[in-house]
Amino acid sequence: MSTGDTDPPGTVDHEAAVPGAGFVHLQGGGVSLLLDARGPGLPSVVHWGADLGQDCSPDGLTLAGVPAVPHSALDAPVVVSLLPAAAAGHGGRPGLVGSRSGGAAFPDPVLRSVQQDAADRVCVTGTDQDCALTVVVTLRLHPAGLLEIDASVRNDGDEPYALELLAPALPVPDRARELMDLSGRWTRERDPQRHPFVHGAHVRETRHGRTGHDTPLVLAAGTPGFGHRSGEVWGVHLAWSGDACYRAERSPSDPALLSASELLVPGEVILEPGETYLAPTMFAAWSGAGLDGIAAAFHDYLRARPGHPRAPRPVVLNTWEAVYFDHDLTRLTRLADVAAEIGVERFVLDDGWFLGRRDDTKGLGDWEVDPDLWPAGLTPLIEHVTGLGMSFGLWVEPEMVNLDSGLARAHPDWVLRPDGPVWRQQHVLDLTVPEAWEHVLGRLDALLTENDVAFLKWDQNRDLVAPQGRDGRPVGRAQTLAAYRLLDALRAQHPGVEIESCASGGARIDLGILARTDRVWASDTNDALERQHVQAWTGLLLPPELVGAHVGPPQAHTTGRVGALGFRVATAMFGSFGFEWDVTTCSPEERGLLREAVTLHKRLRPLLHGGRAVRADLPDPSADLHGVVTPDHAVFAFVQLTTSSQAVPAAVPLPGLDPDRRYRVTPLVPPGGARTAGRADPPWWSAGGVTLTGRELSVVGLRLPVLAPEQCVLLELTSV
Repeated sequence: MSTGDTDPPGTVDHEAAVPGAGFVHLQGGGVSLLLDARGPGLPSVVHWGADLGQDCSPDGLTLAGVPAVPHSALDAPVVVSLLPAAAAGHGGRPGLVGSRSGGAAFPDPVLRSVQQDAADRVCVTGTDQDCALTVVVTLRLHPAGLLEIDASVRNDGDEPYALELLAPALPVPDRARELMDLSGRWTRERDPQRHPFVHGAHVRETRHGRTGHDTPLVLAAGTPGFGHRSGEVWGVHLAWSGDACYRAERSPSDPALLSASELLVPGEVILEPGETYLAPTMFAAWSGAGLDGIAAAFHDYLRARPGHPRAPRPVVLNTWEAVYFDHDLTRLTRLADVAAEIGVERFVLDDGWFLGRRDDTKGLGDWEVDPDLWPAGLTPLIEHVTGLGMSFGLWVEPEMVNLDSGLARAHPDWVLRPDGPVWRQQHVLDLTVPEAWEHVLGRLDALLTENDVAFLKWDQNRDLVAPQGRDGRPVGRAQTLAAYRLLDALRAQHPGVEIESCASGGARIDLGILARTDRVWASDTNDALERQHVQAWTGLLLPPELVGAHVGPPQAHTTGRVGALGFRVATAMFGSFGFEWDVTTCSPEERGLLREAVTLHKRLRPLLHGGRAVRADLPDPSADLHGVVTPDHAVFAFVQLTTSSQAVPAAVPLPGLDPDRRYRVTPLVPPGGARTAGRADPPWWSAGGVTLTGRELSVVGLRLPVLAPEQCVLLELTSV
């Protein structure tokens, strides 16, 4: 990336630019981004939204978009650039905030160069000589219509520059009058919340040292009442696993803006002369057809990555809710036998295998197999598991440490704030200490070298509370970057090992960690009713194959709710499927149903993990309908969440189908599913199916059976 030392080939010298030059139009996935890059400041966004076509008129559009000048205002319209500047007249939060010895507080870079080195990518460089800063903003519009924005700032001065914020912002039109983002807590991640987009700033700051259970995930602005399949929506996401700030801002005079940026604390980034700060990537998506279009842009982008998992996602059995800390070889081999019998493909040994680990108060940091529990090491269990045709996985939590551990006793100076607040009897291991980082990498490398481990469940079970290093400086950002480097280094040493991001469940889900992992654990709850909304809103960002979803025991560990097997199976089916259950306790009949469930999932897996995820907008809040579609194959789940005020379900539309194809709709009751609850089912259901066009199914819909609360039926569609 050019930082402005020299003008790279293909740049536009604006002092000599010909009339009409200096506009940049990126197109992809039905989206246009039109930039006015004529200077003198950094480019401004003329349009971000629906595709304008190849023959759009940038001069005319720019001229038509210049606002009038009101009374009691600057004499000329304010141009809001990609980095809004107070010195240019912007009245909201600037995009670049910092100072140098109390000065250089109002940077306003002058455009230096524009380099469009590909049809989908442009890099702009600006300098502020008075503030002695160089900024670079790179924008790429991916084929899926997802916009990727990277920004950096370099200190060109002779004194340090205290950076407080670098936050590119994107304008949204006046018709975007409603906001939606997500919140949540442990075992209740990703709760949607809506607000009017009024004058002022809607600000969501997450200060956890990780993404957080309450992460906004995607901050969306849209036309009033936008839904899954309706309305125009603009959304932003920050690919960063540390502290973050999501912001939507509107004023009477400036354009409405969306941004997502790293949240820096004072003193965290002091740029020495010549140093550069690279901001976390902000992703932005536009949809003319509701939130499903936003999700599609993210899903298509993720699936197009070179490192996206290509092999079928294995059916997993994780041992946590099966045995907890009771690691007994005989019991675990029996569990593996039953897992293989029902069709499991990956067996994951969770917490409790390493030195002194009998509960969650001790042992973290001592990443060696406990010889008292495992006198012959993990080899007997691993060989038994792999001999059954399954791969073997292991739980680790490398970023944390118990004070009651050999590591903490040997290296107390590696513990971040040892006298600080305790969380689950554990502290943070200061990975910014080079020796600590090298030690952890060495132990993990040895563990994977000495054992046939195909998968790591990488956990991170606590927030970073006021993270301060040995020198008294804040280290939250540095800790996140160190964790990234640790993951990158381990993957380079063991490229065949897959890694899951878990953080007390779903507290570290973002595209920064997903660049280094192969799936996420969406939540620590396996309660199927809770999981319905957790998985639904996780799907706003991630496709199903990246979201771990397991069938738990009949009584949920986290809520105590008792759920029917069919409902639990159908809920987990729409993700990276697996079990978190002592299946040795199942009756022969239950094991048979679990075999059927695994067989069904494997049959539908290419569709579930490769098709387009869709959700219907139902008028009855007691029910939900979602599915995955391809042009010739689809599967939908109709879920009765609670009792309804309606005696019978209304006709339900099936979204996302090819309107001109004919589909055979076949009812499926998930294995272990209860019988429907009405006196009589709809005739087409009782007859075993019906054939209709995609247009008929999406416009008119189908009548479905009456279901009891917490029940689900599946519909399979095949093109005929």
